[in-house]
Amino acid sequence: MRALNMEIFTIPSVVLILVVLAYGYFLRKVTDKSKYKRCVAKIICIALVFNLLWEVSHGFLYEDFQYDLKHISFCALATVADVLMVLLIFFGFAILYKNIYWIWELNSRRLILLIVVGTTGAILAEIWFTGGGYWAYAANMPLLPFVKVGVSPVIQFALLPWLIFSTVVKKMKKY
Repeated sequence: MRALNMEIFTIPSVVLILVVLAYGYFLRKVTDKSKYKRCVAKIICIALVFNLLWEVSHGFLYEDFQYDLKHISFCALATVADVLMVLLIFFGFAILYKNIYWIWELNSRRLILLIVVGTTGAILAEIWFTGGGYWAYAANMPLLPFVKVGVSPVIQFALLPWLIFSTVVKKMKKY
């Protein structure tokens, strides 16, 4: 694992700006601001928990990973970036479907697109960050053929956004 520098924060910073702009855009458009804020807050909270658990649980698939403060802290930092990516997907699809509550209408066509977008984003991110030397895979990390990126982070973003959004919908229906 390479030492942190400002370069590693470039993509998350751009994503943060896009997420804040999208949040503000939809805040002005929705009629029930309380529901909107609850929805986004639930996405953030659930995404934090799911992604942190994933990041820590697959740490052994990365070179020189230890379950110590340094590496768990790096997992927490990666989790914040993961949450930003989940929010970018959420807002991006809201713009695409012209509906901030698109997750309530998650049919098979939308689910397939969500999986494709998550998978593609994960592959590109892994190419960027492993190519930059920010992390490296251990010998036991299964790799996708052709692109040679880890299966675990790709599965993470192929499945977790769907699980996060489905959980949010279930929790929001209780209110």
